[in-house]
Amino acid sequence: MTATLHATALPARAADLPEIRRIETADLTWALAEGWKDFTEKRGDLIFLGLLYPVICFVAVALAFNAPLLPLLFPLVAGLSIAGPAVASGFYELARRREEGRDSSWWHFLDPLNGRSRWPLALLTGGIALLFVAWLGVAYAIYQATFGTVGPMQPGDVIARLFTTAEGWQLIVLGNLAGGAFALATLVVAVVAFPMVVDQPVDAVTAVRTSLAAVRENPREVLGWGVRVAGLLALGMIPASIGLAVVLPWLGYATWHLYTRLVVR
Repeated sequence: MTATLHATALPARAADLPEIRRIETADLTWALAEGWKDFTEKRGDLIFLGLLYPVICFVAVALAFNAPLLPLLFPLVAGLSIAGPAVASGFYELARRREEGRDSSWWHFLDPLNGRSRWPLALLTGGIALLFVAWLGVAYAIYQATFGTVGPMQPGDVIARLFTTAEGWQLIVLGNLAGGAFALATLVVAVVAFPMVVDQPVDAVTAVRTSLAAVRENPREVLGWGVRVAGLLALGMIPASIGLAVVLPWLGYATWHLYTRLVVR
């Protein structure tokens, strides 16, 4: 794979971190294009892994339709995207192996769980899980602050109140702002950290610090990447989240290529 490198190497802010490149918008397009090449090269061999996400979404919806959990229906489904970087670790490994000209058969998807990456990945995944739990807590607090303490409601009652009352629109606005903040926090921490621990023998703290440094040097571009990811995930939710079977592997591969542009390896 060859392409013109638009990035400029910059010294990291700490001596123990790798160099960070300054990238351009063209690099985001390049990463998505390379990710798509990886996906089509695999000819959908791993599409069943992408299908797991819609299944998880359906389970979350089924659980949330239980009256006590109904207020958490949207936060549960939307917040599952926070787990994306952890789930994508296998795709980072396959992209790395393909880049090196090594065997990238589907069974190597689980390699990061069996090698040196295991514990850094476990720590990073634990951090992401805490973010997810915090998001659910904030979402429920917003629900109580806007709707108040009400008795059990049917799904139709919740939807009607959500879109036909001032409290409902307040909940939508505040909920989306809070959700956006958690999604941004996940992006800032994970955009480099997860692929880095798959690629290099580094600890989780170093990987997170490198991710923060990369975002600090490229705030506009990383935010632009987040917008692209959010847009593709939204498209993948149609219909019934089935499109995520394509979108998730594609984004996993693409994030690997973005990492290779951001960090001097």
